Amino acid sequence: MIDRRHLLLQMMTAAGGLSLTSTDAIAQMLRSEVDSDFVIQNGRIRQSIMGWCFKDHFNAIELAHHCKALGFAGMEGIPRDAYPEVKKLGLEISLISTHGFATGPCNPANHDEVVAKLTEGIEVAEAVDCKNVITFTGMRFDGMDDEEAAKQCVDTWKEVLPLAEKAGVTLVLEHLNSRDDTHPMKGHPGYFGDDVDFCVDLIKQIDSPNFKLLFDIYHVSVMNGDVIRRIRQYKDLIGHYHTAGNPGRAELDDTQEINYPPILREIIKTGYAGFVAQEFIPTWDDPVEALRHAAQLCDI
Repeated sequence: MIDRRHLLLQMMTAAGGLSLTSTDAIAQMLRSEVDSDFVIQNGRIRQSIMGWCFKDHFNAIELAHHCKALGFAGMEGIPRDAYPEVKKLGLEISLISTHGFATGPCNPANHDEVVAKLTEGIEVAEAVDCKNVITFTGMRFDGMDDEEAAKQCVDTWKEVLPLAEKAGVTLVLEHLNSRDDTHPMKGHPGYFGDDVDFCVDLIKQIDSPNFKLLFDIYHVSVMNGDVIRRIRQYKDLIGHYHTAGNPGRAELDDTQEINYPPILREIIKTGYAGFVAQEFIPTWDDPVEALRHAAQLCDI
């Protein structure tokens, strides 16, 4: 498939360059070449899926059956009442949701809610044998002092960390981009933790093996770049990964700029054994084929 693509590109370039129609034709060709019988086989990348991305196409149980048929290992971002059926299918719950990105601990007004939701999330994670619980910094607010907001985050996380450590659960802090303002889930203008290096600094202040970074490849690409070098640099502090194409947070196809295979090979080289969750918003006519394509690409 890759050789054919390069040959076609060379032929079109020699003929006078690529038009929009030509690039669309190439994308369509690649979609048609997805192996319709593909099932994850290598498993060196433990693939999961973020359920919210597919909510316009399937409910959680329908999506779980598709994931099972494709050989996925886990699911996240789905309603908790779906957990029993999902686990019955042999899929793990790869991440527990909690307080959401807008109501994080940088704002002291959110303190009690964050503590309560993280506590509840840790308890749920322990009950369903999930190792990771997500957390966020929250959004900037009027009159905010960055240094004090960072301290508020660290102090709040430290408050619930003993419970996580006792339960054998890791809190994973997600870095989000504040650059894309085109869609409420493609970017988050005003998000405090929009610099991945700053998020790593907060994690180092916590200084616990039960508090790590959720390295969202899409968000890091948008805000910071240099993805492979950062994976090497922060490998001991990364507890979870998310994927998506950039720009657009769509499929991992030739319409986007991230070259996923070498990134995934680097993740394997670091010895990472956790989940890599597909978190792209499908745009293809067939969302299952879009998911199949991503699974195939990531089965390194």
